[in-house]
Amino acid sequence: MTKTAHDRHAAAIMTGSDLQSERLRSAWLFLAPTFLTLALVAGWPLVRTVWFSLTDASLTNLSGAQFVGLKNYLSWITLSSGRTVYRGLLADPAWWGAVWNTMKFTLVSVSLETVLGLIVALVLNAEFRGRGLVRAAILIPWAIPTIVSARMWAWMLNDQFGILNDMMLSLGLISSKIAWTANPETAMTAVLIVDVWKTTPFMALLILAGLQMVPKDMYEAAKVDGIHPIKVFWRVTLPMIRPALMVAVIFRMLDAMRVFDLIYILTPNNSQTRTMSVLARENLFDFDKFAYGAAASTMLFLIIASITIIYMWLGRVNTDGGAR
Repeated sequence: MTKTAHDRHAAAIMTGSDLQSERLRSAWLFLAPTFLTLALVAGWPLVRTVWFSLTDASLTNLSGAQFVGLKNYLSWITLSSGRTVYRGLLADPAWWGAVWNTMKFTLVSVSLETVLGLIVALVLNAEFRGRGLVRAAILIPWAIPTIVSARMWAWMLNDQFGILNDMMLSLGLISSKIAWTANPETAMTAVLIVDVWKTTPFMALLILAGLQMVPKDMYEAAKVDGIHPIKVFWRVTLPMIRPALMVAVIFRMLDAMRVFDLIYILTPNNSQTRTMSVLARENLFDFDKFAYGAAASTMLFLIIASITIIYMWLGRVNTDGGAR
């Protein structure tokens, strides 16, 4: 390469580098208001919550809170008898019960909603008359506010005048009426039924968006080659919609782990369904143990953040919604 050609090549590289830097600066400039808003709306309350979890704050005396370190998380005292007594959130059986309830609710609800949402999305992606009307109708459960859905289902699941018990008695599925939300053995099942009914359309909508991106030519080629539809689903459809499916699952998982209103309305004061969010709220306001509730809220954040990072790493989910 001659000196002139080398200079031109170096100039081209410099121009490209300058253009990339300019685009990067422009991107940061446009994103700055969003980051600032997030810092004020989400970042500052998070920092305050973490701070309160390290103090002895009470709801009536937030300004006079004193730093106590990690005592709200874990502390211990050795009695004169030699016995060690552990205190704090990490030694509280109620907290670990709430963690278990949250994980169980998340795993079961997200799994069912993913499978049902995929089935619904596949149906809605097919060509049939009235498809637009069906697509609109399927979103109604998701569009209804959670509080309204919970109240509606609370009436339907009532053991005295609920329609669900009447239907099951008429069909001979049960011999006596069941107190779905009051019975510890059926409370979680009742909550899961309501959540799956309400949130499956959300999963179907996200998966349907992924199905719409699959090239039709691939299906036509598979049809010409005589490949069985089941093989087409496993070999073509599922790999192509994997990025959308991964994003849908992580969005729904984050929402499920923070569940509060549905549990609080349907099954209040029930240890079998109490989640981390419900326990944090009870300590923050009902029991006036503000610092303890702040510690529970901080642990909830750390658990959700950790699981999200692990999920994104295992699923190779890119920040742009794709999968590696």
